[in-house]
Amino acid sequence: MKNVLITGCSSGYGLEIARHFLAQGWNVIATMRTPREDLLPRSERLRVLALDVTRADSIAAALAACGPVDVLVNNAGVGALGAFEATPMALARQVFETNTFGVMAMTQAVLPQMRARRSGVIVNVTSSVTLAPMPLVAVYTASKTAIQGFTASLAHELADFDVKVKLVEPGYGPTTRFANNGPNPATLIPEAYAPFAERVFAAFTRPAAVTTEADVAEVVFRAATDTSGQLRFPAGPDAVALAAANLR
Repeated sequence: MKNVLITGCSSGYGLEIARHFLAQGWNVIATMRTPREDLLPRSERLRVLALDVTRADSIAAALAACGPVDVLVNNAGVGALGAFEATPMALARQVFETNTFGVMAMTQAVLPQMRARRSGVIVNVTSSVTLAPMPLVAVYTASKTAIQGFTASLAHELADFDVKVKLVEPGYGPTTRFANNGPNPATLIPEAYAPFAERVFAAFTRPAAVTTEADVAEVVFRAATDTSGQLRFPAGPDAVALAAANLR
């Protein structure tokens, strides 16, 4: 029976990913900064652990407690919606600490055991903002785009050890708490940017297609069990359309 460790399971994609792996019969280590046992169905195949991906001591403690990891899903992330001009550099660094350096730290922590076993899969969840430029998310896009390059390069160096690395690129998920896991966008929209921001926010309310939590969970599971060598997995109809447009 396989063991999967998933970061950022308190809501949204991470919570649904954990549910999906449980339903497929896997042993699931669902991690959250503040653990809650009531979010997932009770199961002897489930463990809920505390984990803050920005703290080395928290990462070490979680890995010591959970045992072998066959699949790592780096899902934890934070948002930052607003004009870049008004985004404090302290906030930009905070976003990178979770979205970029947190992914790198988790990956580095599990690699010794995977390399020694010559098996394992790392699935990094990024975003469709890496497939097409979108306004008012410059810092968030930069943090996720860095992981795109990181993952593609890492896949080459781990292939000799039979460790696989995958990218899942979710589309726009309005039913998640993305807009709530960062600062209030209103504080990052200066008056000069207000007319532009109004048009952007209005467009968000009438998307041509959206991504659900179930879309992402299914694609993450497919990526984790893929044997084809595919690196990138768009998730959700809008992300799939953007990925296809990039191939034209």
